Amino acid sequence: MQHLLAQASSNSSSAASPPASASPVRLRPSPSSRRDQQHREREAPAAAMADEHQELARAFSGLGGLGVDEAAVVSAVGRWRRQPEKRAQFRRSFPGFFTASGGGGGVMERCEDEYVRQLEAEFARFKDAAVLWAMHPWERDARWAHHVLHKAHPPAVLVEVACTRAADDLLGARRAYHALYHRSLEEDVAYCVRDANAALLVGLVSAYRYEGTRVSEELAKEEAKALAAAVKSASASGAKLVQNDLVVRVLATRSKPQLRATFRIYKELNGKTLEEDFAGEPCLQEAVKCLDSPARYFGELINGAFKDGADKQAKAALTRVVVSRSEADMEEIKDAYAKQFGAKLTDAVAKNAHGHYKDALLAMIGK
Repeated sequence: MQHLLAQASSNSSSAASPPASASPVRLRPSPSSRRDQQHREREAPAAAMADEHQELARAFSGLGGLGVDEAAVVSAVGRWRRQPEKRAQFRRSFPGFFTASGGGGGVMERCEDEYVRQLEAEFARFKDAAVLWAMHPWERDARWAHHVLHKAHPPAVLVEVACTRAADDLLGARRAYHALYHRSLEEDVAYCVRDANAALLVGLVSAYRYEGTRVSEELAKEEAKALAAAVKSASASGAKLVQNDLVVRVLATRSKPQLRATFRIYKELNGKTLEEDFAGEPCLQEAVKCLDSPARYFGELINGAFKDGADKQAKAALTRVVVSRSEADMEEIKDAYAKQFGAKLTDAVAKNAHGHYKDALLAMIGK
């Protein structure tokens, strides 16, 4: 470092007292070097424009990711001020989202309706996460349950709420449902669910499970054998297990430690997990996963949001899981995610989410 400083000082002194020699001979650039320089000058704006397009493309999760990089959008707005031709070039470079539409007055690049809806959803992700974070957990769960029942969504979220919450929190969600919608969650489930899952779902949302640590190995063995007999009978007759009274009673009433003992003995006796033997009945499989290992279940939901082709519900699960579990079992979820997918949860979120939405998720997940 001292050598460099001394050299700089020497150069500075030389510049201050130039030698009294003749002016140096200036070399005329060759024709080929002039052509290379002109070529580079022509390429520089095009390359810069391509970089700007790429940066703006990355800003929108519609081109891969979750949320929007607000800073990149604002930066492009500032750089492209009074340069409509740059926005036109950007639109033309993404024919999947903008299509040429002509009329009597000329041609424009029209934004596809589906892309408009997609961008609206991505810009709303941070707002939705912030609103949900501010809500009381019981109100959040009540609103999610109501959305499932009255928007004709699959019952997975309802099973999740019923099977992963502590007994008092599920009871609180039911009370919140009373206050918000002036009827009980149980009666709405019974009225709105018109398929074979109705009895199971009513039982799950009505549960107030024992939360102590006491487990009966004898009872676990007895009910594991009974469940195995039910699976065998349903396989022979083609009946639905979700309508089996024994299956519903066990899953809807036993404590979670008791159920884990039953699931363990079931696998020891049959060589397969109960979840595997419930294949083809997603509501039962969701219930078993949520009751047996909620951290693993939540890790799978989060990873599903990052997959190519993830639908709207799969992406919404990322917000739901992070917001609802940030102060409950997030550390267990982080450990389970690392074991399942070989990556840190924070790294996966940082890679796949954008902007303020990403920052909010990382803040809720914690280091």
